[in-house]
Amino acid sequence: MIPTLSLLLAFLTFQIWIEPVTSDVPVSLCRSFCGNLTIDYPFALRPGCGHPGFRDLLFCINGMLMLHIASGSYRVLDIDYAYKGLILHDPGMSDCYSLIRTASGSGNGFIVEPWRAPYLEPAPDNVFMLLGCRAESPLFQGFPGRHLPCRNVSGMGCDEYYACPAWDFKPRGRESVYGLESPPPCCSVPFGVVRAINLSHLGCEGYSSAYSLAPLRPEGPGIWSYGIRVSYSVPADHSDFCRACQATGGLCGFDAATQGNMCLCEGWNSTSNCDSGKSLGMSMEQALSPAILFGGLLISIIMQIFSPV
Repeated sequence: MIPTLSLLLAFLTFQIWIEPVTSDVPVSLCRSFCGNLTIDYPFALRPGCGHPGFRDLLFCINGMLMLHIASGSYRVLDIDYAYKGLILHDPGMSDCYSLIRTASGSGNGFIVEPWRAPYLEPAPDNVFMLLGCRAESPLFQGFPGRHLPCRNVSGMGCDEYYACPAWDFKPRGRESVYGLESPPPCCSVPFGVVRAINLSHLGCEGYSSAYSLAPLRPEGPGIWSYGIRVSYSVPADHSDFCRACQATGGLCGFDAATQGNMCLCEGWNSTSNCDSGKSLGMSMEQALSPAILFGGLLISIIMQIFSPV
């Protein structure tokens, strides 16, 4: 009876002691690498890290960083955290030395999920050159005469693109007869004109994409940077939360169930910052210290009462 009582009291004392210092959720190491690319806020490879608008977006496969959206998967060539941009490569996309076209449309194009659209879209200096679009394409509807959406973007467009070795003939460019009878072989547009590079919907055989990072106009299509430059953004309220979290040594994340802000600290998660969470943890421990002392005293008295004389 007495040994059993002693063991029970010892167990209760152990429970009182360990509960205030046990962490509910371990700290996740959200900053990581894939190949030679650093994965940092607002991106992440682990659930709960980064910003919820970029969840389930990046995947590291055999040392290659891949981005997956509604239109398909793209290899990430670079992430520019200073200017908030990513460079993507689509293997089905044409460039200056190779035209890739199929009846059903070659390449992914670019279509982002509506809920993710506020956070991710092609940069304004990115030109999409749509190839072999049919006369009934939505691109050519509702534009009387020669007033088509086709235009140069940052000094890049189809007229210059026709000079690439990939073209085995030289289209007439601006002198082409536009319209339903003979649509242009190439129509260059900024992303904002169509809001989605959906090759099937647009009735196009393929596309190319190029971007400009320099303030000066690039000299000729042979030295253009081919790929898709995507800009990303984070809401100001979350940026403020993240700065406060990082200033106290935390890592920015979110609650996977509610998508709410979460600051990942050393031993606990906080909805504000690591200083507030630490103060709370210390106050709980300080409040429980008298209880632990009282419990130990009570155990000693009880054991004295039940101890054999």
